[in-house]
Amino acid sequence: MLFDYKAVSGEGRMTYGRLDAINLIDLEMRLKRMDLDLVTGKLVEHRSLFGRRSIPRPELINFCFHLEQLARSGVPLLDGLTDLRDSIEHPRFREVVAVLIENIEGGQTLSQAMETHPDVFSQVVVNLIRAGEASGQLPEVLASLGESLRWEDELASHTKKLLMYPAFVATVVIAATVFLMVYMVPQLKLFVKNMGHALPLQTQALFFVSDLLVDYWYVFLVTPLAAIITGHFVVRGNPLARTRLDGIKLRLPVLGPIIKKIILSRFANTFAMLYASGIPILESIRTTQDIVGNRVVRQALERVEQSIREGRNVAGAFHDVGLFPPLVVRMLRVGENTGGLDKALLNVSYFYTRDVKESVGKAQALIEPMLTLFMGALLGWIMLSVIGPIYDVISKIPT
Repeated sequence: MLFDYKAVSGEGRMTYGRLDAINLIDLEMRLKRMDLDLVTGKLVEHRSLFGRRSIPRPELINFCFHLEQLARSGVPLLDGLTDLRDSIEHPRFREVVAVLIENIEGGQTLSQAMETHPDVFSQVVVNLIRAGEASGQLPEVLASLGESLRWEDELASHTKKLLMYPAFVATVVIAATVFLMVYMVPQLKLFVKNMGHALPLQTQALFFVSDLLVDYWYVFLVTPLAAIITGHFVVRGNPLARTRLDGIKLRLPVLGPIIKKIILSRFANTFAMLYASGIPILESIRTTQDIVGNRVVRQALERVEQSIREGRNVAGAFHDVGLFPPLVVRMLRVGENTGGLDKALLNVSYFYTRDVKESVGKAQALIEPMLTLFMGALLGWIMLSVIGPIYDVISKIPT
């Protein structure tokens, strides 16, 4: 169960946070181990709409790096985790590490302790840590995880870079359009109509849209919000709708191919890391199905897994589902034939990562003039619709 607590430290400082515990007595004991005295504890009955607050990726990167350095230095695992717990500033993550220490003291391994926190440590991380424990290569696995997390952080920054500019320009366009339609056009409407001339079709259309925005502004405000909320719950509760939406994402012009490359790059990087750690191919593919974040790609990976299970080689299985282009399939075939499949997969990841960077740059170069052209055309239509009738009247005035 999850509890909201208020506790006091040995220095008398009040601390607030959340912690998993069986009951209030267990909560008090857990806080005692964190050198905190429980003041009040309240059971959290309902989680928020989007679940618990996630742990920032930089915190996880620092966790992997410091735990790797401590492990390489020969520091016992519990001592290393205790030092990390005391140095972590993020309250939620500090609580998670404290629970890890408790579980390990209770006889669990690090991977078993991590498995009780699926909202923080994914199944990929748990499987890699378990493989590192079994092979005695935990520092190497932690180093690989840190590199993977840094790579994901870089990939996320490229995705944000692609979306930020269009979102900013779209916001400016919408704000400018609403201002003109609600404030400027109604003032010019009376002036244009009082001239007594027949209005052209584009001017009538402009005034109609302006009247709709002025009279029914609440509909334009509520409808998009209602559509987004409804769509969220429909997609969340209907697997078929989620699959169709994921398929549409991959077919979007300009953005679709980039989204697919990002997904496949994440898959190849994780698959290579799992396979290099000694995890069998089928289990590696099954684990990566949970991290791709797209049901269409997940279903393709399920077909790949089934095909390999039936005796098909790796390169042939990926070729059959059409998941990777021929160049990548050829790289996989060479890696499989030479016994260097993990290196081939890392090359695939590098191939897609580089391709994503280039594609983001090209997409930005394409999107920027398109948005500028759209904004210019929209504002030009508004100005022409208003100024056109005025110009006609002035041109008919005898000199």
